[in-house]
Amino acid sequence: MLLWAMRAFFIVIIVAVLLVNLTVPEISIEKGRANFYAILWSGLILVLAAFFVDIMTPKKSLAALAGIFFGLLVGIVASWALTQVFDMVIDIYRISLSPTATTAIKWMLGISICFIIITIVIRTKDDVRFVIPYVEFTKQTKGARPFVLDTSAIIDGRIADLYKSKLFDSPLIVPRFVLNEIQLISDSADKLKRNRGRRGLDILKEMQTNPTIDITVDDTVVPDIEGVKGVDQKLIPFTKNCGGRLVTTDYNLSKVAAVREVDVLNINDLANSLKTIALPGENMKVRIIKPGEEPQQGIGYLDDGTMVVVEEARGKIGKEIVIAVTSSLQTSAGKMIFGKFEGYTEQ
Repeated sequence: MLLWAMRAFFIVIIVAVLLVNLTVPEISIEKGRANFYAILWSGLILVLAAFFVDIMTPKKSLAALAGIFFGLLVGIVASWALTQVFDMVIDIYRISLSPTATTAIKWMLGISICFIIITIVIRTKDDVRFVIPYVEFTKQTKGARPFVLDTSAIIDGRIADLYKSKLFDSPLIVPRFVLNEIQLISDSADKLKRNRGRRGLDILKEMQTNPTIDITVDDTVVPDIEGVKGVDQKLIPFTKNCGGRLVTTDYNLSKVAAVREVDVLNINDLANSLKTIALPGENMKVRIIKPGEEPQQGIGYLDDGTMVVVEEARGKIGKEIVIAVTSSLQTSAGKMIFGKFEGYTEQ
């Protein structure tokens, strides 16, 4: 939106300069045909050249206000230098132009240069910092890198417990669009979704009232997410823009963020890494709850929710048995333990 406003503003200024200068009596088509066409064609060519450079510039995010200021500053300096070149060319080739025509062309040249540089700066970040190493327009975060919470991490609630245990002390950021999604879920007609949304709001309120947790709702508008639909699609560029790390329980979002080179903390991965490791050959007790997918398989669960698949336990549903661990599988989606029946527990 800001970029289109800049384009419209650029056209209005150029048209205004043309109208002001072309209506001067000495520039009229009857008295100063050469000057009239010089101003007119210069304006058209500069507008087309400026828009060509604007369209061909690759899109990258940049803080708008800082970009405009820096681009205008560089544009003014570049415009002054080019007007000196313009005067030199006129003197060398002895081009006959009136002072009014010369001034009009210089104005349009300066406006075009400023427009080109501002649009380049608005769309670029890394290249500008490469040329000027100590100039960077991205949002700077003091101290530890913040955690950006997605909807699933907030509703899950374990992030609040982690911060209460003082395992982490990084600031927490909740994007406004994430909060809006939680509110939308809490207003859902589906009872289950409504309860999940209200749980998320309660957890946010609990963290905000905890003096040891630094949590803020961020209203920052990131250019890359304007017009993007879907909270997951907005989270990755938002996290990149604030230099943070994404916190989620969504397995697919974790993989997409990793591909986009965004640091991710998957709470399920963290929980799995803290679980007791089941070594092959180790014995453990488990109650069989239901039959498995394969013949003779029984399914049970540990106290932490880990699924246990037991061979030769299909007929032992409802009983607590001793198993020997054969293998385990740990992923971001959860953990599974495989074992075989050894005997019944002592009553």
